[in-house]
Amino acid sequence: MANVPEESAVLFDQPGPKSRRIIRIVNWSAAIIFAIALVLVLLRLYNPPDGENQLSWELWKPALDGEAWSDFYLPGLWMTLRATILAVIGSVVFGLVFGIGRLLPNVVIRSVAGVIVEFCRAVPVLMFMIFFWRFFAFLDVEGEAYWAVVVSLVLYNGSVVAELVRSGVGNLPNGQREASLALGLTHTQSLMEIEVPQAVFAMLPAAVTQLVVVLKDTALGSIIMYTDLLQESRRLGSMYFNILQTLAVAAVVYFVFCWLLSRLAEWLPKRMQQRTAAAVEHETVAPIAIMDPSNVNQIAVAHEMKQRPYGGAPRRYHVHHRGSNASIREWRRTRYMQGYDETHPESQRDFQKEKEAWPFFKDNGKDKPRNGDSGSKHNQ
Repeated sequence: MANVPEESAVLFDQPGPKSRRIIRIVNWSAAIIFAIALVLVLLRLYNPPDGENQLSWELWKPALDGEAWSDFYLPGLWMTLRATILAVIGSVVFGLVFGIGRLLPNVVIRSVAGVIVEFCRAVPVLMFMIFFWRFFAFLDVEGEAYWAVVVSLVLYNGSVVAELVRSGVGNLPNGQREASLALGLTHTQSLMEIEVPQAVFAMLPAAVTQLVVVLKDTALGSIIMYTDLLQESRRLGSMYFNILQTLAVAAVVYFVFCWLLSRLAEWLPKRMQQRTAAAVEHETVAPIAIMDPSNVNQIAVAHEMKQRPYGGAPRRYHVHHRGSNASIREWRRTRYMQGYDETHPESQRDFQKEKEAWPFFKDNGKDKPRNGDSGSKHNQ
């Protein structure tokens, strides 16, 4: 079976030949059904039973020209991003405060934070928007629709971030807290200085994914007359009687920004891993015994010295290696890393003594022990 990426086997076992055949058939069937449905939709739009051809360029042109972008789409997009940015900042602050509050040892603070978080998670965002819209209008606050959208998104998404913080701390190894308490820190100090920073760092990818929800939920503000991208596209469609075309353009804009945020959520964990993970090195494995012929590094050294019995001074190596059955291709680079020291007394041994110590260095050149000696004396 061909090698498959490790990520593909995380959620389920790799399918066999029969299962792959079934999956292939299902995928092709779904693609054909989707293509047929798309053709039927386009035919209905081209020739509706009662109405104008929705694929006509006369309807698409007002939705795509420069005036539509400068007067409607871009201002609406700015209002959407403006509410999104402020809501994201407020959600992070809200989530950190109440997420930590749910973890504090104080029962009163933990209970109050828990009630607020659960309430904000349970109430629909649209109900929050309508309530705050009427509340800010009663207080005669300027831009009541904008602030209603922002506050509603902060309450809902902030409660989600608070749960991310709480779950992130809960997923940390218990040894983190036990070690901090053993060092004399209080429970609160351990939480604030050790556990929460790690949890925040671990929850960043999930928090970035939540940005997509914040961006999409701003569209609910159009119900309370907030002039976001959706509201502006509806206004443009009502002017030229091409509401389908303008909403399609707005949907593409939403898709592009949500796709960019999704790519950011995928890129961020990889970037974090590169910045925090130590250099990947193969774990060193000590040889079975000193001078044991199974150590490929020592075998390579022995072969090199064996090939030079008559020419030049033999190369000397420290006989005590610290670790690694190194690859035969890497022994030249790693031999000095494994303990060679020119000044070490054992590195100054005579070549004749080396030949006597190694059963491989027989005059006949055969790599086998002499007189049935397995080399155990040299490993003592």
